[in-house]
Amino acid sequence: MKFAKRYWTVLPSMILLCVFMVGPILWAFYGSLTNTSLTGVNAVNAQFVGMKNYMHMFTDRDFPNSVWLTIIFVLVSAIIAQNLLGMVVAVLMSRANKVVSQFVSISVIAAWVLPEMVAGFACYAFFSREGTLNQILGVIGLGQRDWLYAFPMFAVILANIWRGTAFSMMNYQAAIGEVDKSLIEASVVDGANAWQTFIHVTVPVIKQTIMTNLMLITLQTMSAFTLIFVMTAGGPGVKSSTLPIYAYKAAFKFGDIGYGSAIAVVMLVIGAIFGVIYIRALKDEKGVTNE
Repeated sequence: MKFAKRYWTVLPSMILLCVFMVGPILWAFYGSLTNTSLTGVNAVNAQFVGMKNYMHMFTDRDFPNSVWLTIIFVLVSAIIAQNLLGMVVAVLMSRANKVVSQFVSISVIAAWVLPEMVAGFACYAFFSREGTLNQILGVIGLGQRDWLYAFPMFAVILANIWRGTAFSMMNYQAAIGEVDKSLIEASVVDGANAWQTFIHVTVPVIKQTIMTNLMLITLQTMSAFTLIFVMTAGGPGVKSSTLPIYAYKAAFKFGDIGYGSAIAVVMLVIGAIFGVIYIRALKDEKGVTNE
């Protein structure tokens, strides 16, 4: 009775979670064990094939390429660039005057609040053969390139950095604003310079925010689809085909729903592993802080 009184208020949210999250996950896992297709006989009468779709990944030469591209995309554009740039911008804004801080904040956040489809078209227009980047290079006398064809991953990585840095910036801006000013003043009195104060005072205080931010941007970037699809559609060929793009192509371009579901399940497992690692790191950090 006490249990019912305590948890009945969250029952609607639990039902919605099961319907819209747990249900699709279970369906995707079941679909990955079948030969379901988008058209044809298997679209109506799919058969259970066990681990055949997962075994196919070991012989599919494009799957390891997609895994590698996903690792590069997440590592460079999120874990390194967005995280560090967000930190740098947040620190600089905390020391800038109000006018400059507001201008930079609006400029950075503008890219983040754009719908991903709009941001994708904007980046496509920037990097395309007749786009803004080549127009600028032409004015200053440098050679022009078809960036989306010659360097597709470079283009989508820069686009994701441009769009996603604001999220890290806002997280770090809020965390830095909560740092006890007396700690900073004490470090200055002890003779520490700005860099030493930041490394030995600010960073230890905001470690939990750093880990939380890393977890969020890692999972967000790993599942990025629209931005890449609008800019390159995973091409040319498979040169920018990350796992979400590859799963989409397998399921809806080549009609193999079963194999596409298997790729999606692998993505889910990888994301869960990252989530567990980050959550354990957060718990360990909280334990150290409490001690």
